[in-house]
Amino acid sequence: MIDIVKAVQEKDPSLGSYVIVLRGDSRALAAPDRLNAEAQGWIAAQAPDARLVRVTIALAPHPGAAPAERTVTVLAFGDARQLAAFATAWTADPEPEAEMPAA
Repeated sequence: MIDIVKAVQEKDPSLGSYVIVLRGDSRALAAPDRLNAEAQGWIAAQAPDARLVRVTIALAPHPGAAPAERTVTVLAFGDARQLAAFATAWTADPEPEAEMPAA
């Protein structure tokens, strides 16, 4: 993951130091280029200056392999606190709902 973040920052330095690359199956995404409504509301309240962008980088699929172009979804934050709060809220597996006893 560090290689991906480094490649993103080198490709687009305007994103700054506080970026997170979201997996395609991230529960925060409605589509690769769009947050879902709940995540968008969280961003509006907690990190209104955050930017969601798509960046194309060259990345090797494994050490020693030839790099291939890959487009990733990146969320850039203004500071480390915002990034950490987003990561805590949106990248952990959701808590399973407690099972209700049968009536």
